[in-house]
Amino acid sequence: MRDPLAEPSDLIRSVSRALRVLESVGRAPKGLTVKQIARRCELTVATTYHLVRTLAYEGYVIRREDGTYIVGLEVADRYRELVTAFRGPPVVGETLRRAAADTGWSHYLGRFVGGQVAVTAVAEGPRSPYLEDLVPGFDEGAHATALGKSLLATLTAEQRFRYLREYGMRPFTAATLTSPETFEADLAAGDRRGMQLELGQFRQGVACAAVLVTPDKDIERRVVLACALPAGEMMTSARVVRAKLLTVARSVADGIATDS
Repeated sequence: MRDPLAEPSDLIRSVSRALRVLESVGRAPKGLTVKQIARRCELTVATTYHLVRTLAYEGYVIRREDGTYIVGLEVADRYRELVTAFRGPPVVGETLRRAAADTGWSHYLGRFVGGQVAVTAVAEGPRSPYLEDLVPGFDEGAHATALGKSLLATLTAEQRFRYLREYGMRPFTAATLTSPETFEADLAAGDRRGMQLELGQFRQGVACAAVLVTPDKDIERRVVLACALPAGEMMTSARVVRAKLLTVARSVADGIATDS
C-alpha cells in the first residue's frame, strides 16, 4: 500500500493514475470494462477511458471483443527485462541451471530490492516440488523461507524487528514462525548450522535451505543462494545439501565478481 505521507511533491498524477489502471486490470484475469476499472480506481469514466486508450496504444492492455481489457504483451516484455536484470551476468544463470540439473533441486537467488527481500533468479530442478509463488520478483514471506531468513540474518536485530513489523509474519502453514522471538532463535540455530533452513514453513512437505553468497556493507548488494527439496529428503541429507550449496555459492560469487 502506498504511503500518502511519502507522496513526492512533483508527482505526475496522470502517470500515477495510469499505473493504478494497469494494476487493476492485472488483478482481474477475466478482464474489466472501462466502467469497472473506473470504479475500482475511483476515477471518472471519461478519465479512465483516456488512460485505457493510451495504455492500449502502447501495448500494456488489450481490448477484447466483449469490450473488456486484459494485460497486454508489453508487460511480459518488461518482466523478461526485469528477470534478466535481477539474474545478473549469464554465467550466474548457467551456474544455477547446472546446479539444478546436477542435484535435481530447484535453486534460487535472492537479495534486498528496495529494502525488501525478493527472489531474483530461479532454476527449476526435476526432483523438487514446484513452488509456483517463487518466481523472480516474489517479495513476500521472508520469515517463512530459508532465502528470506538468510538475508534477514545479515541485518541487526533492530533492523529485523522493524522489517517483520512492517511486512508481518503471515502463517503460510501450521509450522510458520509467527513471533519475532521464535524467529530470532531459529536464525541463531541457522548460524550455528552454517545455513538457514525451513521445514514446511512456507509450503507443507517442502524444505528449503540457504547460504549467503556475497556479504556487503551495501544491503542491496547482499546475495543469498537457496534450494528447495522434499522435506523428508532434507531431514536425511542436510549436510550434503549444505556442502552442495556452498560449492554452488562460490561459483555464483565468482560469476558476480567477474561482472563487477
